[in-house]
Amino acid sequence: MSNNNIAESSDTQNPILRLLDCSLRVSVIPLSVATIWLTVTNKQDNSIYGDVKFNNLLGLKYMVCTSAICAAYALFAAIASWIRYFVTKAWLFFVSDQIVAYLMVTSGAAVMEILYLAYNGDQKITWSEACSSYGKFCNQMKVALILHALVLCCFIVLALISAYRVFSKFDPPFLSKQDNEERT
Repeated sequence: MSNNNIAESSDTQNPILRLLDCSLRVSVIPLSVATIWLTVTNKQDNSIYGDVKFNNLLGLKYMVCTSAICAAYALFAAIASWIRYFVTKAWLFFVSDQIVAYLMVTSGAAVMEILYLAYNGDQKITWSEACSSYGKFCNQMKVALILHALVLCCFIVLALISAYRVFSKFDPPFLSKQDNEERT
């Protein structure tokens, strides 16, 4: 059996898996766009402390860039998953899904740190909390972070699906006769 037949048979035997994969990739796109929109349009003025906007915080810029990469990749992958050439390249999706998932984790962690400091401050270095003065900004960032976390969950599932597609092509490791005797 050739590699092309293996890839085709794994997808034709699992049409539900293929539908789930494509659905998750397509659903990631509006979630990522919403995250970008909420973050980029988020700003608040305060007559005492001045204004705050996403440009002021590097972690938010990183989340916007990561969300843009994620949306673009999800669109490409959703289209490519129906093109025969790419379907046979399961390892390509596996590696790409892993990279995007890790980028999502790091950018989410950066925004979580920003929100933590905004809500709690850091008294050791005399940073006061900011959300009492910038409540709207903080609340909008929480919503953006929740959307970002939903995208991350989608990519975790996508990474599992792509890992299954790659590794299900191989037989389990051969057990030696001694290992078989020890198991019984």
